[in-house]
Amino acid sequence: QVQLVESGGGLVQAGGSLRLSCAASGRTFSSLVMAWFRQAPGKERESVVRISWGGGSTYYADSVKGRFTTSRDNAKNTVYLQMNSLKPEDTAVYYCAAKESIAGKYDYWGQGTQVTVSS
Repeated sequence: QVQLVESGGGLVQAGGSLRLSCAASGRTFSSLVMAWFRQAPGKERESVVRISWGGGSTYYADSVKGRFTTSRDNAKNTVYLQMNSLKPEDTAVYYCAAKESIAGKYDYWGQGTQVTVSS
C-alpha cells in the first residue's frame, strides 16, 4: 500500500506561481511511476504530468507544456509540480497518483489539493 499526501495548493493571481509537493510512504518510492492529475468543477479528471521512476522520462499535457515542470527526489520520497505563468483555467483540485508499472492504471491517489487562479 502507498500513501500519498499533497501540499502546496492555494490561491494565486494569474501569472503567478505555485509549487505542489506529494510525499509518498509505504513502498520503495523509486519503484513508482508518479503523476499529477487535476479536476476542475464540472469537468473530467485529466492527466497533467507523469514522471518515470528515476525522473529521466516525463510527459506533459499540451495545456501545461512550457509552464509546468515536474521533478522527484527519491531520497525524500517526494514528487514536485512547479507551476508558473498560471492561468484561471488551471484552477482545479490537483491529485498526486502512483503506480508500479509504466502501463496500466494508477493504483494510489492522494486526497487532492485545491489550486485557485484568480484573473
